[in-house]
Amino acid sequence: MFYNVNKTAAAPAQDCNWEKWAVAETAELTNLRQESSDHRPHVFVRLLHDKNTIYGIFKAEDRYVRVTHTGYQNSVCKDSCVEFFFKPSVGQGYFNLEMSAGGSYLFYYVRNHQRTESGFVDYSPVDEKYGKLITVKTSLPKVVEPEITTPLTWYAQFTIPMAAIEPYCGKVADLDGQKWTCNFYKCGDDTSHPHWLTWGPLPVCNYHQP
Repeated sequence: MFYNVNKTAAAPAQDCNWEKWAVAETAELTNLRQESSDHRPHVFVRLLHDKNTIYGIFKAEDRYVRVTHTGYQNSVCKDSCVEFFFKPSVGQGYFNLEMSAGGSYLFYYVRNHQRTESGFVDYSPVDEKYGKLITVKTSLPKVVEPEITTPLTWYAQFTIPMAAIEPYCGKVADLDGQKWTCNFYKCGDDTSHPHWLTWGPLPVCNYHQP
């Protein structure tokens, strides 16, 4: 699978306006894990870049939306959540950016994805001073409780400057022409209707499959 990240001359406004991103290609997450409930969200993502920043926006046509985990590095995957995993062209590992529908996010750098009781064999939670260089804005409130069971569409927009990742992976050159590997995810582990939806298919129900 291949996704082309088009270049932009100006940073997109932080307004979660999907229609303003028409210059970007659209990827749809169509691979629903068999372990999921009967909930079938429709999720799309668009990316853009300039010389040293990646911009992205998710569109989630969702239901059973719940958000209770707030703050940096909390377990947002248990809420209604979208995720962007990416491996730059430099460095040993990959990054996982996980964003709840309320805008809280988790950001790790994983060098060895094999699981342990405490996480992974070799990984680093990205220090807050670098993690806060990332911006995440969503169209829903910070907390959504009780769960919204009726259909709704929500958006999650994010910005990843290279300054946020270079302390972990090393210097990233001008983004023009680079080839990275990545995947896009949607989940809701602790909602009433758990589901695991991906862009690229996975062999097991585990998003850490670089």
